[in-house]
Amino acid sequence: MTTIAGRTLLVAPGRHGAYPTIGDALGNAPDGGVVAVAAGTYAETFELADRRLTIRAHEGGEVVLDGSGGDWPVLKVRGGSLTLHGLTLISSAAAVQAEDAELTLERCTLSAEKGPGLAVRGCRRFTVNRCTVDGAEQGIVVEGSSGRVEETRVANVTGDGIVIGLGADPEVRNCTVEDCGQRGIYVYQYARPVIETCDVARTGHEGIAVAQQSRPELRRCKVHDVGGVGISFAAGCAGAIDECHVDNSAPPGVLVAAGATPTVTEPARRAVSSGDAGVDDLLADLDAMVGLPGVKSEVHAVVDEIQVNEWRRRAGLSVGTVSHHLIFAGAPGTGKTTVARTYGKLLKSLGVLSKGQFREVSRRDLVGQYIGHTAEKTSVVFEESLGGVLFIDEAYTLSRQSGTGADFGQEAIDTLVKLMEDHRDEVAVIVAGYTDEMQNFLDVNPGLASRFSKTIEFENYSPADLLRITGKMVAAGDYQLAPDTTPLLLEYFGRVAADANYGNARDARRLFEGMRKGQSQRLRLLGRMPEMTELRTLTAEDVRAVTG
Repeated sequence: MTTIAGRTLLVAPGRHGAYPTIGDALGNAPDGGVVAVAAGTYAETFELADRRLTIRAHEGGEVVLDGSGGDWPVLKVRGGSLTLHGLTLISSAAAVQAEDAELTLERCTLSAEKGPGLAVRGCRRFTVNRCTVDGAEQGIVVEGSSGRVEETRVANVTGDGIVIGLGADPEVRNCTVEDCGQRGIYVYQYARPVIETCDVARTGHEGIAVAQQSRPELRRCKVHDVGGVGISFAAGCAGAIDECHVDNSAPPGVLVAAGATPTVTEPARRAVSSGDAGVDDLLADLDAMVGLPGVKSEVHAVVDEIQVNEWRRRAGLSVGTVSHHLIFAGAPGTGKTTVARTYGKLLKSLGVLSKGQFREVSRRDLVGQYIGHTAEKTSVVFEESLGGVLFIDEAYTLSRQSGTGADFGQEAIDTLVKLMEDHRDEVAVIVAGYTDEMQNFLDVNPGLASRFSKTIEFENYSPADLLRITGKMVAAGDYQLAPDTTPLLLEYFGRVAADANYGNARDARRLFEGMRKGQSQRLRLLGRMPEMTELRTLTAEDVRAVTG
């Protein structure tokens, strides 16, 4: 049979000699054919395999392909090539999904209630030019593909605006990404895009986030009015931040983690995540922690006292002696270690400590095996902690009352008391443990209690707190919780909170890891590669797999 390449088929319902539906025209279109669609709304969806076609609006009319009644893409393309020009596609799932195909979108508008506006996977070449994605779960998702996205606007997205991953290396130029619930542009898993002269604004989290060994080139982009930091590079990532502007973001604006190696060219501002945040930034990080209102208040009070004492000193007024040693009392998993790290950074920022480093130890790091050995071990650990924080977890195990061997633990306590007095301004010692046991710990040496300025009580997290903590873990791991998981999680946390072995945030961590494993087992049984939303979503089934 002979076909005529480039043949045009007109779709115009009610017009003699034209096709009544797009589906009828596609069924008769030859490879290389053009389907011209008259203005109107068409409740049609299509799946094309290994076809070479163009679908365009006829004579500039408004053409709407409305697939909102089904739970599948308006256009699903596998293999071949497809060009769309001047169309509006509305879907409950993805608007356009292309795999291993050549795809071109010109002046199209896409929206998708429960999926990405556009998903491109494994495509050797694709072009998106002067298009709009307005209203979607994700805007544009590009995985393992090469191509271009130019002069395109992504807006009103509940998740990430543009997602580039799995080694994809597209060029994204002159685009606008705004009003996104999560990140504006997310680059992950070995992706190598060029992102140039783009404007990213009003996102719930980072403006541009780079993770998992990716190497993007960010050139002359503007990121502003975002909920998280403007631009962030995680450890192991490289690439470049070239003349990008960040304005009105969370501090420090541009966040380059230790172990990330992008080149940064002004006017972008570089900060290292393990480095020198200011006092206000550190207090903001503390306040962003879930729960712990009493703990936050106490730390704020310590900082206020240190700051005012410094002002009094500069004014020539007398300043009383202040001990920076603290007792953290409470159950495991209540954030004691995290707060202790922040406390050390605060003391460094305030000029109290010279280094601000954090050293966490337990009984085995301080107690030796023979008389004299313990004093030596304790002294070495203490000297290595000078200029920073020495955090002794489960400190009560050093006392005789713990029943763990008496004299050697007592020797460690006696050595600590003397060293804390000799180096009172050079180190901050924080001892931590259960409330009742910590009181017994203080009773074993008459001078021990006087070395500590105050006790900060860490209360157990409520089920609602644990739900928020789990949500933070889920978001940090690039997952999302299905809405119907909330009552299951609250019910589970209510049960574990009443258990004698309640682990607080540790229980939340164990649950999250179990949910990830449950999701992996569930997705492996699908018999196909999961969609982006499926890979990210943790469901009620995954919760039940852990909680029973």
